[in-house]
Amino acid sequence: MSEKRFRFLVRCIRFDDINNRNERREIDKLAPIREVFEYFIANFQNNFIASEYLTVDEQLLAFRGRCSFKQYIPSKPAKYGLKMFALVDAKTAYTFNLEAYVGTQPEGPYKCKNSGEDIVLRLVQPVEGSNRNITADNWFTSFPLIKKLKHNKKLTYTGTIRKNKRELPSEFLPNKNRELHSSIFGFQEDYTLVSYCPKKNKAVLVVSSMHNDDTIDEENHAKKPEMITFYNKTKIGVDLVDQLCEKYNVARNTRRWPMVIFYDLLNISAINAICIYKANNLNSKISRRQFIENIAWELLKPQIKYRSTITKLPVELRRRARALLGIEEPSISVIPENLPNYVGRCYVCPRNKNKSTRRFCGQCRKYACKEHMKDICVNCLNE
Repeated sequence: MSEKRFRFLVRCIRFDDINNRNERREIDKLAPIREVFEYFIANFQNNFIASEYLTVDEQLLAFRGRCSFKQYIPSKPAKYGLKMFALVDAKTAYTFNLEAYVGTQPEGPYKCKNSGEDIVLRLVQPVEGSNRNITADNWFTSFPLIKKLKHNKKLTYTGTIRKNKRELPSEFLPNKNRELHSSIFGFQEDYTLVSYCPKKNKAVLVVSSMHNDDTIDEENHAKKPEMITFYNKTKIGVDLVDQLCEKYNVARNTRRWPMVIFYDLLNISAINAICIYKANNLNSKISRRQFIENIAWELLKPQIKYRSTITKLPVELRRRARALLGIEEPSISVIPENLPNYVGRCYVCPRNKNKSTRRFCGQCRKYACKEHMKDICVNCLNE
C-alpha cells in the first residue's frame, strides 16, 4: 500500500453510521466509537483468564484536539488527553477491562457516576465472585468500597488511602515523634490498616481486606510491612501497559478523538495477544517485536497473495509478491522469444539510447535488445 493510499484510508475511517450519529450522541458522548470500543472489550474478556491479582488505575491518551471531555493532568507526560480507566492483570499486563472517561453523560442508559468507588465497581464486574484481589491507589480507595467489594462482589482490595479520611485514627497520621521505619497496625472485621513511617514526619497508609496479620519484612533494613510490599508489587499493572504501548506505538498525529481511542485499542490488543500466546506456549522465547511483525505479516499475507494473481500489475511486482509468499517461479527453458505485435524498450540500455525491441527474456519477462540478450537476460544470468 502506498503512503498516499494509507493516508487516504486514515482520513476517511469512521466507526459508526453518520446518518444516526447525532441521535446517539444525545444519550452517549462516546457514540462515534462506542460499538467498536465495546467489541474490543468483549474480546479481551472472552479470550483470557486473569490471574488472582488485578490493578485498577488511569491512563492518559495524548490528545490536544477539540473534545468536550479532554483532560489536563500535569503529573502525566502528555499532560493533555483523553482519560481511560483500566483493569489490568498485575502478573501479565493483560488488559481485562476499560472505561473511557467522558465527563457527565446526558440522561439515558449511559449516564453514571464518576466517583472512584463507582468506577472500580463497574470495572470489576467481569470478575465478580472470583475472590481475586484488586489493587488501586488512594484516588479510588474508600472504606465503603472495600466493604462492598468484600460482601457484595466477593473480591478483596489493597490500596493506599488518603490521610483526610474521617475513619482514620489520629495515631496513624504523620507524627514527628514516630520512630523511623516503624509500623502501626489496626484490625477490623472487614480490613486491616497499616501506617508505615519511611521518613521523619511522613506516613504511608495502606488498607487491605486481603491481609489480616502484622507481618513485617525483617530481612530488609527498611522493615516494610508485608501489606506495603504486596501493594508495591501489584500496583504497576496499568503503568506497565503504558510503557509497553509507548515502546511499540501505532498511534499517529490526529485531530479526531475517536482515532486516539482506536489507536490505543490496537496497542492494547497487541499486548494482550502476546500475553495469550505466551500463556499457551510457555517455552516460547519470541520477542514482542518479532511477535508484532508476525501479526502484521499474517494480516498482510491474504492481500499479497491476491495481488500476486492480478495480471494487470507489473510483472516485477507480481514476482516480488510471489517471492514474499515463498512461491517458486515456474521453471522455464529460457530462449530469446519475440512478440510479433508489441515493442518494448530494452530495460538495460540507458535512456539516451532508448532502444526498442520485440525480444524479451523467457524467465523475467523483461524486454532486452540484441546487445544485452543471450540465452537468458543479463540479470537472470548473474542470478
